Amino acid sequence: MSEQTMPPPGAPPSGSAPPAATTPGESASGRPEGTGAVTAARRPWRPGQLELFVAGLFLLLIGQTWITDRLDSRAIQAWSTVFVAIAVQALPFLVLGTVISAAITAFVPPSVFTKVLPRNQALAVPIAGAAGAVLPGCECASVPVAGGLMARGVAPAAALAFLLSAPAINPIVLTATAVAFPGRPEMVFARFAASLATSVVMGWLWIRFGKTEWLRIPRRFTEPGSGSRWEDFRTGMQHDFLHAGGFLVVGATTAATLNVTVPKDIINAVSGHWWFGIVALAFLAVILAVCSEADAFVAASLSGFSPTAKLAFMVVGPMVDVKLIALQSGTFGKGFAVRFSTATFVVAVVTSIAVGWWLL
Repeated sequence: MSEQTMPPPGAPPSGSAPPAATTPGESASGRPEGTGAVTAARRPWRPGQLELFVAGLFLLLIGQTWITDRLDSRAIQAWSTVFVAIAVQALPFLVLGTVISAAITAFVPPSVFTKVLPRNQALAVPIAGAAGAVLPGCECASVPVAGGLMARGVAPAAALAFLLSAPAINPIVLTATAVAFPGRPEMVFARFAASLATSVVMGWLWIRFGKTEWLRIPRRFTEPGSGSRWEDFRTGMQHDFLHAGGFLVVGATTAATLNVTVPKDIINAVSGHWWFGIVALAFLAVILAVCSEADAFVAASLSGFSPTAKLAFMVVGPMVDVKLIALQSGTFGKGFAVRFSTATFVVAVVTSIAVGWWLL
């Protein structure tokens, strides 16, 4: 009787077909792994439109008495007056700012900025900060411009100083501030000084403490690709106006709502504490994310707060808000956005307090 060769452990029985080859992500049955009941069990529950509608309706039912007391005819008239005043005053500056910003983006090559900056980073930072006056427009435009400058060899510290100063010290924003605070030129000078100082300090802090692994520099910067500079101008202006206009409406709505719904004793309690009022308006600027061409009108409408608190609102807003944090996270990395935004917020508040004590 001849000896039979025993198959190795785990091998298929003799005469049986070999198992079918599976591709990564598939099980032996040919179905993708992670599907079926397993995926359904692991998928987190998220509220849909129906659930959100029911929750909102439930909240309205609970708070109907509180809402009814505050939505009388006088409250509605006051709300509409504040909203229209803010929107009408800010709209011309918003349009002018978006036109100039789109024109610079379409017709001025980014290489112009690289030629005017010295190689010494410590000297390049204040020059880049002062050069921010040549880019009027929404602060969202400064993020891709700063990324393009870094991609073309500009020192990150100088590009970051430009990113912070561009939406805060340009002539459109300063003119809007003068209109929002008539007869108070010290508010214009204070905003210019505090914003420029914050951008320069942040640039120098990056030279001293910044690490290359924190910052993801864009690998290349593409020019507008439509082939027509006028088409790029039109689309850029349309995008900036619609984007900034939406935040203007949100800011005006919030400011009007705060003026009508929040009891005066709460506003007086917050604004009565000098330090707390400054921090409160600084955090409000982060949440509202009002465009820099319009934030001065929102700040002027927040009656009861000190001039220094209003200054902090105008300095923090164009440099740190929720939309800018999202843009910086997508362009330079999440780790950079968290560190840079936190440090900028602290420096902006401290600088506003110092400049406010000096000028206001």
